[in-house]
Amino acid sequence: MSRIRVLVVDDSVVVRRIVSDVLGQDRRIEVVGIAANGRLALAKVEQLQPDLVTMDVEMPEMDGIETVAALRAQGYRMPIIMFSTLTERGATATLDALAAGATDYVTKPTGTASVHEALARVAHDLIPRIVALVPRTEDVVEVPARQVHAAPVAEPVAPPAPGAAPVTRPMPLTHPVQLVVVAASTGGPDALTRVLRGLTVPPPVPVLVVQHMPPVFTRQLAARLDRVGPATVVEAGDDEPLEAGHVYIAPGDRHLGVDTRTGMLRTALDDSPPINFCRPAADVLFRSAVRAVRGELLGVVLTGMGVDGRQGCVDVVGAGGTVLVQDQPSSVVWGMPGAVATAGLAHRVLPVDQIPAAVEDVLSHATAEPTGAHR
Repeated sequence: MSRIRVLVVDDSVVVRRIVSDVLGQDRRIEVVGIAANGRLALAKVEQLQPDLVTMDVEMPEMDGIETVAALRAQGYRMPIIMFSTLTERGATATLDALAAGATDYVTKPTGTASVHEALARVAHDLIPRIVALVPRTEDVVEVPARQVHAAPVAEPVAPPAPGAAPVTRPMPLTHPVQLVVVAASTGGPDALTRVLRGLTVPPPVPVLVVQHMPPVFTRQLAARLDRVGPATVVEAGDDEPLEAGHVYIAPGDRHLGVDTRTGMLRTALDDSPPINFCRPAADVLFRSAVRAVRGELLGVVLTGMGVDGRQGCVDVVGAGGTVLVQDQPSSVVWGMPGAVATAGLAHRVLPVDQIPAAVEDVLSHATAEPTGAHR
């Protein structure tokens, strides 16, 4: 049985040991080497040719961001998972690393965590990502999406089987669109950047986004996305009016929905239990949007682990809305979009760089009343 060969890069002896011990206990994974800084990591990658690298952000001599950029410049395409801290500085560095070519990230256990808690947290967060990013044909893996500290309320669901084919629905007749709702997880920051950068004009309706990320990270992600295209991008607050031309990013660890109690569309944040192991969850957003505007809705599902968004797309399609999903070749992980596509809920399955034009096409043919609650 082939095992996933992992190189662990971190300047902390304790962290290297924790990560190595956790990964070494999983029969699917083999730790083939360790490195204490980026310069050593470059040599180890050349020597060992690992399937995946875990990478610390802050290291002496050559930090994680520089190392990721150097590996990509040298043509290495293996997944790289960053190990970051849940701080403003850690969020900034992690997003820089993702922009430089890192694949995903996990946050380090806090300094107050016991050794047992640290081991459990690393296993909980890191192993599913490794298995999802380096799939093996002999495995049938159940991979939950990004998890949070609260107890889950749903059982994990297996992602699409390798080679599962999408079943595309006929495009619906032109219908009004009052909202665009978007779901993304692993690989999402880059996909969102490409989608928003590809828009030629600010969207004529509000856009609401669930990207699986913790607090602090979502605020910084919104600030970065605000600079890449014609739309105004903000982290969503509670009870804010939804404006055309604006993109609202769900804040980390809070569900984002749509409120219509005032007769106008407004944001609604809540701390109810996670859905699909996620808070924020795309299913919460999509279903809330359907309740607010029924089928006057465009749903977009981008790269990500798990199946979050699939049940929401059932509601979108059932109400008469349109669903676009990212295709497998352009996805980092074809879990979320694949779950929608293979369930026959997608009207179009597209490379990420074709999604902006498809969104604008749907919106250009849609006529809607001024943004407000559905009458």
